Amino acid sequence: MKHLPLDNLEKALRHQFSNRELLQQAITHSSFARENPDGTHDNEQLEFLGDAVLQFVASQELFQRFPDYHEGELSKLRAHLVNANHLLLCADSLQLGSYLRLGHGEEKTGGRRKTALLADALEALLAALYLDGGLSVARGFVLSHILEPELKRLSSSEDEVLVADHKSLLQETLRANGRPEPRYEMVGEDGPPHRRSFTMQVVILTPDNETDFTVAGNGNTKKAASQVAAQKALERLQDGSNG
Repeated sequence: MKHLPLDNLEKALRHQFSNRELLQQAITHSSFARENPDGTHDNEQLEFLGDAVLQFVASQELFQRFPDYHEGELSKLRAHLVNANHLLLCADSLQLGSYLRLGHGEEKTGGRRKTALLADALEALLAALYLDGGLSVARGFVLSHILEPELKRLSSSEDEVLVADHKSLLQETLRANGRPEPRYEMVGEDGPPHRRSFTMQVVILTPDNETDFTVAGNGNTKKAASQVAAQKALERLQDGSNG
């Protein structure tokens, strides 16, 4: 396969490499390096470094952006943002598969479309940016290509509950206070078939199994509505206004 010029990749990255060898190494799979043992280095070490840079930048950004989130919520959101399937979308947006240097065997078996291979190459590319341009350049890449698009999508989607799992947190909070598990009930459904709106109610019980209070939440799915209801229940419990 004819590779796209690296100039195109630099334009997509908005960074011109001072050390082009770093960029070359980032797109070199181990299968290519094995077939060309002339000092060619593969991207595995860069992948190791890039993973660490990605974890750090994502952790710092989420820590600053969501000061009210608990550790579990931050960890869950970070895991979603840096998982291989999400990185594959970022690699596709850069047409990264078209730049990869692969061995013949990997080429024949569709290596340019393999999720793990592309995710690893993206992390290697991040390391190359870090080594060539410093943390500010690497951070800019992570924000613009990996974090911002997905965070924007999540914030505009009522169906997504990855940002904060309020149901799990509510259950943990009640258990820690010796209360029974919350009870969820659907109390309303409205709208046309293609834009349904659901209302879910959560019942919070006392340690004696008596009803303490109920709150309701709305969403485009029962799951989303339950999360909203759980969030409201948590806020009420934290305020101490349970009467």
